[in-house]
Amino acid sequence: MYLKSSILLMLLLLSLATILLSAQGREVPRVGFYSRSCPRAESIVKQTVQSHFKSDPTIAPGLLRMHFHDCFVQGCDGSVLLDGPSTEKTAGPNRGLRGWEVIDDAKTKLEAACPGVVSCADILALAARDSVVLTKGIDWKVPTGRLDGRISLASETSALPGFRDSMKVQKDKFKNLGLNTQDLVTLVGKHYITGGHTIGTTACQLFSYRLYNFNTTGNGDATDPTISPSFLSQLKSLCPENGDGAKRVGLDTGSENRFDATFFTNLKNGRGVLESDQMLWTDASTRSFVQRFLGVRGLRALNFNAEFGRSMVKMSKIGLKPAAKGEIRRICPAVN
Repeated sequence: MYLKSSILLMLLLLSLATILLSAQGREVPRVGFYSRSCPRAESIVKQTVQSHFKSDPTIAPGLLRMHFHDCFVQGCDGSVLLDGPSTEKTAGPNRGLRGWEVIDDAKTKLEAACPGVVSCADILALAARDSVVLTKGIDWKVPTGRLDGRISLASETSALPGFRDSMKVQKDKFKNLGLNTQDLVTLVGKHYITGGHTIGTTACQLFSYRLYNFNTTGNGDATDPTISPSFLSQLKSLCPENGDGAKRVGLDTGSENRFDATFFTNLKNGRGVLESDQMLWTDASTRSFVQRFLGVRGLRALNFNAEFGRSMVKMSKIGLKPAAKGEIRRICPAVN
């Protein structure tokens, strides 16, 4: 009798441990998480992104930017995808996000293939990687197994780095999420406006103050002195004073449709479009990382592609939802 009771207790404990490990498995993403539960998950997302990219290549920076904005608010839980009043979608920094239809399309296909298995947060993380690859960037292994969150608040988007943030504020925002200065320099090639400052465009209204109204005290030149003279005239011709603020301009001049390290060369030459980008060169604490990406003699060189993949994986693990606070949404814009 005692032996039977012991065996039953052991079986019960093993069963409980299995359940707990299963739940915890969603909390700690790993490469190949869907290899058994949905073997075609990653290929379905990849094919979906490729299909949309063929008809609209600008979708790539949109998806990369969306993943960044998702992770910096509530963690990488797909909260940016939720519809509704006062959700993250409605906040100023997110009104220009694009690529929602790509995520919805991939989710529809995945629900048909593997109902209730693949989270929207994972779809977004995979789509961001696939977007970089399509723009001739690095490929990296994306850990999967995230759960979707149920909370999305516009008020929390203040955690996103802003294009007029000081370098101290930017570093603090990254540090609050466990990201260091090197991560900042690496990922700023993708934050705030494009979801990839190495690819994509921005609007004149977000940097024209640097051209015409930089010094608000009335003393000195109204132009940002960190902009090179030749680039200043180029920007002024693209964005005339009192012109169309919505007009789009390439962020990585000369390489806006290709994912590469030209972005850092532009910073060195005073050709950063956004003030927050140019600060990476003017601030001593971040300039050394820019120089290392450029292979400046005397400094240990950094490979931009390799470091970008590493920082993306690091960022993608921010704020993972435990089983009690997450779910696998049936559709990405709404909680179950």
